[in-house]
Amino acid sequence: MVQEKSMVAFGWHFDNSYARLPEAFFIRQNPAPVPSPKLTILNEPLAEALGLNVQALRSEDGVAILAGNRVPEGALPLAQAYAGHQFGYRTMLGDGRALLIGEQITPMGERFDIQLKGSGKTPFSRQGDGRAALGPMLREYLISEAMHSLGIPTSRSLAVVTTGETIHRETDRAGAVLTRVAASHLRVGTFQYASMRGEVEELRSLADYALHRHFPEHAADENPYRSLLEEVVKGQAGLIAKWQMVGFIHGVMNTDNMTISGETIDYGPCAFMDEYDPETVFSSIDLQGRYAYGNQPKIAAWNLVRFAETLLPLLHDDQAEAIGLAQEAISEFPRRYHARWLSGMRAKLGMFGQESEDEDLIEGLLQMMRTHHADYTNTFRALTLNISEETSLFGSPEFSKWHALWQARLGRQPESAASVHQLMQKTNPAIIPRNHRVEAALDAAVEQGDGRLLQELLDVLAKPYAYAPEQAEFTQLPPQSDRPYRTYCGT
Repeated sequence: MVQEKSMVAFGWHFDNSYARLPEAFFIRQNPAPVPSPKLTILNEPLAEALGLNVQALRSEDGVAILAGNRVPEGALPLAQAYAGHQFGYRTMLGDGRALLIGEQITPMGERFDIQLKGSGKTPFSRQGDGRAALGPMLREYLISEAMHSLGIPTSRSLAVVTTGETIHRETDRAGAVLTRVAASHLRVGTFQYASMRGEVEELRSLADYALHRHFPEHAADENPYRSLLEEVVKGQAGLIAKWQMVGFIHGVMNTDNMTISGETIDYGPCAFMDEYDPETVFSSIDLQGRYAYGNQPKIAAWNLVRFAETLLPLLHDDQAEAIGLAQEAISEFPRRYHARWLSGMRAKLGMFGQESEDEDLIEGLLQMMRTHHADYTNTFRALTLNISEETSLFGSPEFSKWHALWQARLGRQPESAASVHQLMQKTNPAIIPRNHRVEAALDAAVEQGDGRLLQELLDVLAKPYAYAPEQAEFTQLPPQSDRPYRTYCGT
């Protein structure tokens, strides 16, 4: 493995703080070289924000770095160890097809993990080949960038490189490597791994690391570990509320996919809801609907209980006291989530201030949307534009009654109609990554080698709140189908 020496040319400025944790938390390993790397897509604005030289990244040596054939100077590739509950069952995991190559320090002094996904086998690969297919990597690139534009905390995608390899899943597919950028890859599952080992000082070092990296203002608190738990609860409450407000369904909310930083991570069987229905499930493996849209807040709370359990030895020397502190912190999640969701839904309907009937008004609309199979995004878009769509919802007597109540509510607040519209526009996206559009773009890119649809979709999704005329065609619903839309983990 060649280590790239031209750090100045590329703009890499690595630190490796995670590697200073006890060695139980990682295994050092270089990426497995690939035969013929080619750049498929590069996120130039993100590269520049990271302090990287775009032209250098597009060069042969730059693509070699993004493929894992070269290791940048200062990088220290490693596979992270973690555990997790997958569909409620505990198991040992770890980076089975990804490597953290280092932490990039940006010109603004921010720290971001740089991870190569699809970079080859590690000791955590179990029966996997350590590689990734082009389609799922482009999917993660597309959806994570759309989430960023929607204003939702998320890992991001710097690049996708094809490898020149053929990998076998259900069929033979083109291999690829994704460069993922994240505030960190610390997970609830990372803490579960430390807890499983039973070494309290290792757990303490991990918790101290998480505090200093993400919540340094609490590192000197009287009980910093309680503060850590409270901050993670707060971050997840805000994150899940944002998911619900745009109809995003993660699809695989295992504890290893819940970050300590409060970012969305791991875009496997995720999708956006069309028709409003809390029972919506897209993942082909979620046969019981555990991770359905309406269950996401409850699953987040369940995952946070698992996180709290890992911290018990640090919260207090007396176990009963520790459990009490954990329960107190966890009990705040429903309240925090509900407050964030209710505030967001008020904004989606242009409602300033608070009235006691607001929640009934919101729930009444959602129930009508479910009854009439109304599209979630387009319904709020129509309300924002003050237009009546030709749908069974907008033509129903119950909607007319609801609309009158809503208008009366708006009329009781001092804010102008222009202010109401402005609030609704910045809260209700006009467009989302429609599943049929995503599939069409990925099919063209993967099967035909034509990335134009993908780039067009990326461009239009970069401004989801613009309400621009050219976005109108991207609001159109998919053709009716007798078969439900299904997503796959894409490993």
